[in-house]
Formats: sequence, C-alpha cells, structure tokens
Amino acid sequence: MAAAGGAGQEKQLAPTLLSFFIYNPKLGPKEGEEEKKILFYHPNEVEKNEKIRNVGLCEAIVQFTRTFSPTKPAKSLHTQKNRQFFHEPEENFWMVMVVRNPIIEKHKDGKPVYEYQEEELLDKVYSSVLQQCYSMYKLFNGTFLKAMEDGGVKVLKERLEKFFHRYLQTLHLQSCDLLDVFCGISFFPLDKMTYLKIQSFINRMEESLNIVKYTAFLYNDQLIWSGLEQDDMRILYKYLTTSLFPRHMEPELAGRDSPIRAEMPGNLQHYGRFLTGPLNLNDPEAKCRFPKIFVNTDDTYEELHLIVYKAMSAAVCFMIDASIPPTLEFCRKLDSIVGPQLTVLASDICEQYNINKRISGAEKEPQFKFIYFNHMNLAEKSTIHMRKTPSVSLASVHPDLMKILGDINSDFSRVDEDEEIIVKAMSDYWVVGKKSDQRELYVILNQKNANLIEVNEEVKKLCATQFNNIFFLD
Repeated sequence: MAAAGGAGQEKQLAPTLLSFFIYNPKLGPKEGEEEKKILFYHPNEVEKNEKIRNVGLCEAIVQFTRTFSPTKPAKSLHTQKNRQFFHEPEENFWMVMVVRNPIIEKHKDGKPVYEYQEEELLDKVYSSVLQQCYSMYKLFNGTFLKAMEDGGVKVLKERLEKFFHRYLQTLHLQSCDLLDVFCGISFFPLDKMTYLKIQSFINRMEESLNIVKYTAFLYNDQLIWSGLEQDDMRILYKYLTTSLFPRHMEPELAGRDSPIRAEMPGNLQHYGRFLTGPLNLNDPEAKCRFPKIFVNTDDTYEELHLIVYKAMSAAVCFMIDASIPPTLEFCRKLDSIVGPQLTVLASDICEQYNINKRISGAEKEPQFKFIYFNHMNLAEKSTIHMRKTPSVSLASVHPDLMKILGDINSDFSRVDEDEEIIVKAMSDYWVVGKKSDQRELYVILNQKNANLIEVNEEVKKLCATQFNNIFFLD
C-alpha cells in the first residue's frame, strides 16, 4: 500500500469482481455457435459479442498453456488491470473469475490518474474463492453433470442463474485472505463430560427420529460434532456461519427473557426453533419446506433435506433422506423432543465454558496474534479475525501483513518438509510461519526492538501456552 502523498490526494480502490462466467467448449464447437458454450455470464447486460470474445480468449489461454503442461492447465492470468482465475471442476466445464486489481487514484493537474497495483492480489486466495463458488453450488444443486442429466443445458442454465445471481453478491473480494485458502472449521473447546452429554443427546435424537441420516452440532458458530464427510462439512459449515446463522441473529437478541413456548401446558419452557422449515408449528397450514443439499457427490451421491434447529447458542443440523418429505407432524415431534433437551444442553455448555474460562483466568491482550490450521481435521483458529458481519471476516492487522502470511503459505505449499520462516515486516512487526507435519501456524508479533533469537523464544512460549497438547516439531 503506497503512502498517501499530499492531504487527501490519494485514494485506494479495493479489488472488485469484473466478471464471472461458466462455459463448456464442447457445447458450441462449430463457428457461429459460440454462444451455446456460455452457460452463465455475470454481468448479464454485457453485449453478446463481448461475452463470446471473452470466453474465446479464456479457451485460447487454457489451450495454449496445455501445450506446456498437459495435466495442469492455467490457474490464473496476470494483466496490468486485472487478474483472471480459471477452474475446471468437472471435465470440460470451466469457471472463470475476473478480478480488477486494486487501484491507487492520484490527482495530477486536477485530473485523476489511476495506478494499478499488479502485485497485490494473491493467486492462491482468489483461486480458493473460485473453488468455493463451485463447492457451494454443488452443495445445493449437485454437480453440473447431474443438471445436464436432469434436463440438459436448459436446466443447468436455470440452476446456475438462480444460484449465482444471489451468491456472487456475497463475495467480499476486498476482505479475502489466508482463511479463504484454508476454508477451515472453528471447533468449540469442550471438556470430556460435556462432550459425552452431546454425544448421547445425538444418539438419542437419531434413535427417536429414525429417519435422520446425519447430524451436526454447533455452539456459538463453532463445530462440536459432525457425522458428515470432511469436505461436505467444511462447505456446509461455511454456509451456516456466513449465511444462515447471521440472518437469524436479530430475533434472538431481541427476546431472550421471554420464554417462547409458555403456552403449551406441561411442556418444559424451551427456546427451540427451526432456522430452516416451518416458522409457526401451531399453524396447520405451515409449510414444511427444507433446503435440499447434496453430499458424497463423488461416489454415492446423496440428496438430503437440511433441518437446522436452534436453542439459545446451540444449533443442531439433522439431515434426512430427500425422498422422505418431512411432514408437519414430524416437525412437531422433532420440536417437542429436541427443543427441551437442547435448551438444557445449551445451558450446560454455557456454564461449563464459563467455568473453564474463569479457571484459565482473564488473559491480558497478548503481544501476538496468530492463525493456526490443521490439514487433518480442518481445525482453524484465528485471533486475527473478528467476525463482525455475516459475510465479512475482518482482519485486525494491516493488509500488508496479511499478504505476507499468504506469501509464507505459498512457500509452504511448495515443499513437503517441515519448515519455519521468520520475516521482519514493518517497523514494529515480525511475522513467523511454522509448518509441522500437517499443521501450520502463523504468528504476528508486535515487538519494536526484538531480535531473531527473542522472536524465536516468544513463538516457543506461545506454542507452549496455546498449543500445549499439540506437538510441534522443532
């Protein structure tokens, strides 16, 4: 980031999405049929010939790079004004995202002059964002191929349009960083007893609601238990924490003190409610529609209804076979069984968590911030991000430091061995990256006059306090 020259003379413009399109070169092989290749194009108002030209250019780039590396075609193309990212999630289906580079706007003789920052964007971060676009589409629609089997190009186009029209509005490209590369899961720290209570709760629920195939349990937007495959869970987790839960925050904050269900005689007061599905169970006309999700798409291809039910800070996701439509009767049964037990369980977890917090003592603001990620269980922990808004996780450190973290991560992914990198960043900052087995740790230290040895000692101390049960090879 350049320093501002002259008061108010310089403006930094964040990276933005210029276009996003999906095409299949096999669909319009003949000349004059090029438009048939295009399955989705944003922004839609672009003139037809320009769409065809842009898609043709991408095809040419992919083909050209194939001659050099047949198995790994182009991932990204850097130009002065923008950067293009390519992804082929299924054979012959290409997704392309074009991002405008950040700009510094200066004024020369009263006229604006734009300087494009060509090196600011990290390929790995935005390639990951593009891959997640596909994973999220697939979670709710299944594969592109499935749509073709269901009803040809027409059905695929309709599904793409319906999904991406909304999803692209949620991409906040200016705040994408290392966490988008990991797309990890934040786990809730629990003692053994409480964990066993949750385990037995899930077993009881699966038994009484025998059509439930999979269950996932979250508390405070963090995962405690999941019966899904990791890759499916990571994308479902992203959907829940960035989209579904934030939309339902308001009512909870408003009326915590009034028991929602005092009117049912003999019923333990409980705070349970459906986040997906019927709004009012007492209304005989209530609709029992649940979102469909697709999991295990590589081999068995399961289609499920997603039932998300919440009491206080605890949320449980029940997934049932999509061929069984859930009835209002079933929803009422679920509510009466799960609601009271989940309410009690949520209070237990909260109490236990507070006791543990008191024992560990109030921590004063440490000299360091860190991001930790484990590739084996996708566990992610960050003290750098404060998730303030539904879709943006705001980093509390300077963007230049976030970029260094991304660069260190790229270095790590090039080698298999364990590795440690220490960088002296801006005047007061040191950045340390440690890669050990399947784990990665990134630490930002704010110590003005520290030297290399002191920085190393600090990181060792951090590993001992924060990660005492995790073995870091030295």
